[in-house]
Amino acid sequence: MRRLLLILGMVVLASLLLGALGKLDGGAARAGEAANADAKPAGEVPAEAHCAVCQIMHGESEMEPVKATRAYGGGTYGFCSAKCAEEFDADPIAFLPPVFPRPAPSLALATLEGDSLDWGALEDKVVLVDFWATWCKPCHKAMPELQALHDKYGERGFAVVGVSIDESKDREKVEKFIGEKKIRYPIAIDSGENPAWTRYRVKAVPAAFLVDAKGQIVAQWLGLPAGSDEVEAAILPLLR
Repeated sequence: MRRLLLILGMVVLASLLLGALGKLDGGAARAGEAANADAKPAGEVPAEAHCAVCQIMHGESEMEPVKATRAYGGGTYGFCSAKCAEEFDADPIAFLPPVFPRPAPSLALATLEGDSLDWGALEDKVVLVDFWATWCKPCHKAMPELQALHDKYGERGFAVVGVSIDESKDREKVEKFIGEKKIRYPIAIDSGENPAWTRYRVKAVPAAFLVDAKGQIVAQWLGLPAGSDEVEAAILPLLR
């Protein structure tokens, strides 16, 4: 599965280099919103649609001819291929517009320094949980910006938590990367038997989830970096 995430990360990078980023709306939880707008009443088949799977996995923003459909939640969704439809079948919720607020899944990790990283340790904080990898170039660009926000609003109860999906055997690579980038917010390697990225339904990195002080996810960014301006705008109303 980690190899699949590596391939997906490379695909996202290629889309960015081709200018897909400029086409996207860029807001929190945008991926899936267009697909939701394209949802037709059950039984009605659209000729073109935003493929929800391609939006999240490949950064695709254009309408595509419908090659397969699926009925879900009272609507019909169109996909660009049978493969995308099958991917949707495996985890529909991951590809549809998210519900806000919703409870944040559990965290049971340890930082590179050996400290416990769970919601008990982060109690009463507004937290951005950022899933990333050393091989994810868009992640590299976002992390210094997230560090700046962590520093700027730390005294007001905000924290960034970085969750690397690198293999545990790559710990030295992760530590070297963190040192070079001067990242000081908590970093954990998510390589356990029940990794957090599966509970958060992460299909590609970068992926970030904003959790309020009550433990509710209130915003998310999937497949594209969480822009510092967007994150700042989202966290300010939540801070003390």
